[in-house]
Amino acid sequence: MTMDSSKTVFVTGGSGYIGRNILRELTSRGYPVRALVGSAASAEVVTKLGAKPVLGDLADTDHGSLVNILQEKANLDGTRNVYAQAQKAGISRAIHLSTEAVLLTGKPLVDVDESYPLPFKPAGGYSRTKAQAEQIALQHSQQDLEVVVIRPRFVWGRDDTTAMPQLVDAARSGKLSWIGGGRYPMSTTHVDNLVHGLMLVLESGRGGEVYFLSDGEPVEFREFITSLLTSQQATVPTREVPRWLVVALVRMGEVLSRFTKGAISGPMSWQEYAVLGVEVTLNINKAHTELGYSPILSRKAGLAELDRGLIRSRAPLKWHLTSCSTFSNT
Repeated sequence: MTMDSSKTVFVTGGSGYIGRNILRELTSRGYPVRALVGSAASAEVVTKLGAKPVLGDLADTDHGSLVNILQEKANLDGTRNVYAQAQKAGISRAIHLSTEAVLLTGKPLVDVDESYPLPFKPAGGYSRTKAQAEQIALQHSQQDLEVVVIRPRFVWGRDDTTAMPQLVDAARSGKLSWIGGGRYPMSTTHVDNLVHGLMLVLESGRGGEVYFLSDGEPVEFREFITSLLTSQQATVPTREVPRWLVVALVRMGEVLSRFTKGAISGPMSWQEYAVLGVEVTLNINKAHTELGYSPILSRKAGLAELDRGLIRSRAPLKWHLTSCSTFSNT
C-alpha cells in the first residue's frame, strides 16, 4: 500500500518531541495534517509546523476527540476512546506508538523479538498500562480499521525535550551513577529512524501486528550515555554502584512506598531500574523483512549532530513518518 498524499493524516501528541518530528515530515511531503492539541500553546506549535490544530480533551467522546495517552486512567480509557472514534470516523489505518517497556520486569531482555510474551508481573505502572493500552489498540484492529503497533527503545536525537533534559539534570545534580559499572548493552532509536520506520509501517505494516524499531546494533549503556552527556557539555559521572546494592535499595523503597501509600519511596523505582539498569536489546529482523526497514541515520552521525549543536535543515527524510497515534484514510 502506498500513502496517498491527498489523504488527511490525524496525529495525536503533535506538539511533543516525536510528534513535532512527524508533523515536519508529513507537512513537508504535502500531506494535509491535523493534530490534536489540549492548549493554545500546543496549537501554536503544530500550526507553525504546518498542521491544523484540533482542540480536544481525553474524555470528550461526545465530540469525537482523539487523544494522546498520559496517565493511568487516560492510558486505558483514552486509548479506547481513540480507537472507538477512529472507527466512527471511517479511519482505515492507525499506528499505535508503544514501547519496549511493555516487556520490562527488571530482568535483562536480550535480543528479544516480537514473539516475546507480555510479562505476568511487569516492572511498574508505566509498563503495565502501556501494555494494556497496546492490547486495547490491537483489539480494535479489524478489516475496516487496521491497527499496527510499533515499539521503539530509548528515542533520542535533536530537539529532544523529554529524555535528554532529564538525563542532563540528573548528571548535573549528581544523582546519576553507573549501576554495576554501566557495562551492559542497550538498544536505542534515533528519532529519524523512528520516523522512517513509522512511515513504512503506515504504508505496509500488517494490521494486528507489532514491530520493534531501533538503530540496529546495540551499544554499551555507559558509552552511549557518556556521549549524550558530552554533547550537552554536562559532567559525566564516575561513581559506580554495585548492582546488588541498587537492587536491595530499590526493593526496600518499593516496600516502603507500598506501605506508606507513596509517602516514602526509595531513590529509584523498580520501573526506573528496569528501564536503565539492565540490558534491553531488540531484534528488528521482522521490521527489516516485512517492511524493508533499516536505520537511515547511524548512531555516530546522530551523535555528531548533537556534538555540533545543530538542528538539521527540515528537508524531507528519504522516507516518510508518523507518531504516537496516527490515523489515515488511505
